[in-house]
Amino acid sequence: MLRFFSPSQISAGFVSILVGYTSAAVIIFQAAQAGGATAEQTGSWLWALGLGMGICSAALSIYYRTPVLIAWSTPGAALLVTSLHGVPMSEAIGAFIFSSTLITLCGLTGWFNRIMALVPKSLAAAILAGVLLRFGLAVFPGLEQQLPMVGCMIASYLIGKVLIPRYVIPLTFGFGIAFAALSGQLHFDNVDFALTSPVFVMPTFNINTLISVGIPLFVVTMASQNVPGLATLRAHGYQVPASPLITWSGITGLLLAPFGGFAFNLAAITAAICMGKEVDEDPDKRYISAIYAGFFYMIAGFFAATIVALFAAFPEELVAAIAGLALLSTIGNSLHAAMQDVDHRDAAMMAFAATASGFSLFSIGSAFWGLLLGLVIFGISTHQRQRAQQAG
Repeated sequence: MLRFFSPSQISAGFVSILVGYTSAAVIIFQAAQAGGATAEQTGSWLWALGLGMGICSAALSIYYRTPVLIAWSTPGAALLVTSLHGVPMSEAIGAFIFSSTLITLCGLTGWFNRIMALVPKSLAAAILAGVLLRFGLAVFPGLEQQLPMVGCMIASYLIGKVLIPRYVIPLTFGFGIAFAALSGQLHFDNVDFALTSPVFVMPTFNINTLISVGIPLFVVTMASQNVPGLATLRAHGYQVPASPLITWSGITGLLLAPFGGFAFNLAAITAAICMGKEVDEDPDKRYISAIYAGFFYMIAGFFAATIVALFAAFPEELVAAIAGLALLSTIGNSLHAAMQDVDHRDAAMMAFAATASGFSLFSIGSAFWGLLLGLVIFGISTHQRQRAQQAG
């Protein structure tokens, strides 16, 4: 039972939601405001998202004994910021239900699982490395603004990797919080503890809104979130079938859309934090960190406004540093796995470079295009080798 109370497991779960909320909660606020949500409805959105992510993550992780993390669709929220202006809230909820229905159908039919089964492990690893690279790089600009604090965290990380590698992240995080507290950089003035109440909105279905909001939300969530999310699982050696994961994330959206749960999908960045060697040397035990993340997500949902204010109390440089340091090993291992196969190195490099660039076309993120370009080069190089073998 002691492994369930491991500091490395608990801290990985907490850091994962810390990164999720501090990096994207403001986009959720903007999306809700774009749809004309009241303060109570905005709180309900965060309640629904926190509860959905928490229950789904914990339940799937327990069932599959795998660190499965469900997240909100950050690109989807960014899409809503620009597409919900002038759309009545009831029609927006209808579009959320429509999008979640399409996601559920993708899971039930199994087509997403069949497509992703064709993706080579080297490409999955390259996409994961590309997705996470910007977090690893974000550690060091913090040295310009907060040299003592970030320098202390990097030093504790390097020492911890040698002395107590399993607990290096909670140790580093603890040093960062202690330094921020002693230097007066933790600001809890705006933190008020209060339960968030859900607000039900009866959906209405307008064909124009379904096409202009629902379908793009579905495409962005599948291509920009579920693709790298599944790649993260595969890159860490977890062969959980994709279809049930996609199905349950879609069903979660169907149930919570009337309360503001606009889209749920497989997590990539936050999930990777729960899958590193620092969490546990045994990959079969790392799912416990995802259970803790689910527990923290549920608390964040019940105290939505309070948690957002609490996370905002941490210095930005502290959050960036702990996220990047927690992911460095995963980035290194992913790059090693991606480049190991000499025959497919060009395809993996293209997938990595395109994904890491962060570019977007047609509101679809770089992970999808990186996968597509990598598969094209993979197919061409495979065809050339086959022709060469036949000619020989």
